[in-house]
Amino acid sequence: MAKVLVFQHVAAEPLGTLDPMIRDRGHRIRYVNFHREPDARPDVTRYQALIILGGPQMPDQEDRYPHLRVEMQCIEEALKRDIPVLGICLGAQLIAYTLGGGVRALDGWELGWFHLEPTSQAAADPMFCALVEPHPVFQWHGYTFDLPAEAVHLARSAACENQAFRYGQNAYGLQCHLELDERLINRWLTHPDYRRELEIRGGGQDPASLREQTHALIGQSVELSYQVFGQFLRALGEPRARHVLPSR
Repeated sequence: MAKVLVFQHVAAEPLGTLDPMIRDRGHRIRYVNFHREPDARPDVTRYQALIILGGPQMPDQEDRYPHLRVEMQCIEEALKRDIPVLGICLGAQLIAYTLGGGVRALDGWELGWFHLEPTSQAAADPMFCALVEPHPVFQWHGYTFDLPAEAVHLARSAACENQAFRYGQNAYGLQCHLELDERLINRWLTHPDYRRELEIRGGGQDPASLREQTHALIGQSVELSYQVFGQFLRALGEPRARHVLPSR
C-alpha cells in the first residue's frame, strides 16, 4: 500500500477520476488544501507519490501566495528522490517553473473542449502512448509554460503548444484537465467564479452549450484518463487482489 500526497488549491478541483483509481488500488490519499491551510509544511519524503492539482494561482505569484514556494520545494525534493510526480494545470506549470521553464499568459484562454494532439514522442512514452490521435479534452486555463530543459514534449493543442511533458522517468505535467468527469465539469459550470470567467474569457461559449458538449464527449475523455493515469499509478504497485469468499 502506497501513500499519495495531493496538493489542492480550491475545493472545486479535487482528484476527479484519479480518486477511485488510487483507492481501488488500495493506496491512501492525504490532501493538503493550501486554500484552507496556507501555512502547511508537508513532508513529501513520507509519501510514494505527489500529485499537484489545478487552481487560480500562477506559479510566479509567490509574493501573493507564499505556499507556492513550499510546493516547489516539495517538487524539488520529490524529483531528487525519484518520487513519482503528476501535475495538472497549475500543477504542470509549477513543475515546469520549478525546473526553470518560464510561465506566461496565453494569447487567448482555452475554456471548454479542445483537441489534444500527440507529438512524435508520445508513442514511445508509457503514459501518452494511449494518445494515438487528436482527442477531445477539457481545458480551463489562460497561462502556459515553456518546456524545461531535457523534458520530453508529449502533447499539444492548436492554441497551446505545451500541453504535456515528462521529466526524467516519473514526473509528468498535464495542462489539460484529464481528471474531470461530467459531475465535476457541471459543478464548475454552476460555480459563480467559473461562470464569470467563462463569460469574460470564453469567446461566446455558454454553460448550456458546454454541458451538451460535455455529455457527448466525456466518455472518451474519461476512458483516456483511465489509460493515462493508470500507467502513472503502476509505479505504486498493482491493484490489491479483491477478497473472494470461498464457494459453498
